[in-house]
Amino acid sequence: YGAKIRAPHALVMTFLFKSGSLKEKLKSIAQATYAHSRNLAYFVFTYKGLLAAQSRLQGKKIPFHSFLAACVGGWLVFGDNNPINSQIVMYLLSRILFALARLAVDKGYIPQPRQDPFPLLAALVWGTVLWLFEHHRETLQPSLQSSMTYLYEDSEVWHDLSDFLVYNKRTDPK
Repeated sequence: YGAKIRAPHALVMTFLFKSGSLKEKLKSIAQATYAHSRNLAYFVFTYKGLLAAQSRLQGKKIPFHSFLAACVGGWLVFGDNNPINSQIVMYLLSRILFALARLAVDKGYIPQPRQDPFPLLAALVWGTVLWLFEHHRETLQPSLQSSMTYLYEDSEVWHDLSDFLVYNKRTDPK
C-alpha cells in the first residue's frame, strides 16, 4: 500500500521540483517509496501486535487499546521528524480534524451548522497559508514552500508554453 501511494507522488514531485540526473531522481523516488512502505509496514505490525498483546493480557478488547497501541506505534515508527513522516502525520492531522468536528456534531457537543462551514474553512486555510508564505515562509514545510514558490513567484517569469508544462526555473534574460 505504501508503494502504491508514495511512488506516484514521489515521481511527480521529484520531476517537478528536484534537480539532478535521471539516475539521482530515480534513486530519490525509490528511497521515498521504500521509506513510506517500510514505515507503514512497521506501524501495522507494531499496532496489531500491541492490540493482540493488550487483548490477551486483559482477556478482552477495550476501545482504549487502539489508542494506546497507535500512540506507541506512532512514537516508535513515525517519531523521527523527516519529510516522509512529516507528510504522513500532516495528512492524518487534516483528516482527524475533520473527523473530530463531525464527531462533535454527531455527539451533540456542538450544534449542527445551519449552512455548510466549508467555504469559511477554505477561506481561513488559504488566507493563513498565503500570509505565512508571504511573511513567515521558513515556518512552512519545505515541499509546501517549493510548491508555493513555483505557483506564486516562478510563474511571474514566462518564456514560452514549456514554462506551463515543465518546471519553470529559467531566469528572465532582462
